[in-house]
Amino acid sequence: MAKFSKIKVLSVMAETGMVPVFYHKDVEVVKNAVKACYEGGVRAFEFTNRGDFAHEVFAEVVKFAAKECPEMVMGVGSIVEPAAASLYIQLGANFVVGPLFNPEVAKVANRRLVPYTPGCGSVSEVGFAQEMGCDLCKVFPGDVLGPNFVKGLRAPMPWSMLMVTGGVKPEETNLKGWFDAGVTCVGMGSNLFPADAIAAKDWGKITQMCKDAFAVIAKVRK
Repeated sequence: MAKFSKIKVLSVMAETGMVPVFYHKDVEVVKNAVKACYEGGVRAFEFTNRGDFAHEVFAEVVKFAAKECPEMVMGVGSIVEPAAASLYIQLGANFVVGPLFNPEVAKVANRRLVPYTPGCGSVSEVGFAQEMGCDLCKVFPGDVLGPNFVKGLRAPMPWSMLMVTGGVKPEETNLKGWFDAGVTCVGMGSNLFPADAIAAKDWGKITQMCKDAFAVIAKVRK
């Protein structure tokens, strides 16, 4: 069951402006990554459903976060069907993200008042998702669509709340392009979790990268 309300989850994403996106099969690695991000100012974290028994890892991490990172909003990504959404919501997911838009997932999430952020690659998809109650839609893949897609979409649909994932980097030029275009927040994956840092268990580096990214976001939002 979700720990945070739908309004709280969306507010946290909008206020912080960044949601780390991460997966690892080792539960201890994920726990450390969540803790490192939390200490770096992160308050919404997306664990991606990508490997065998990923839901078991998520279940343990949610329990860990409840004790060690009490303000962290834990959510799940890479969800493409309603059964997976139901499973993760039961395990404590506070939001559900997907690479595509599936109306059946929206029904499951809406029933439990859990935000569903589907991946959309066209103006029509965003419109259909909004009709199904998706307050925050994901522009994906961001590196293919680019900031101009966001800017163009928001011109006739200025009420749209968008999160971009794919091609987002913790660099000023990159982040400024997205926020100037009008995104609500960004989802950042591999560029926030360098493979060498994860392998070396250099959690301090992850924490610092989060702090630096938030500093850039605060600057470009002014």
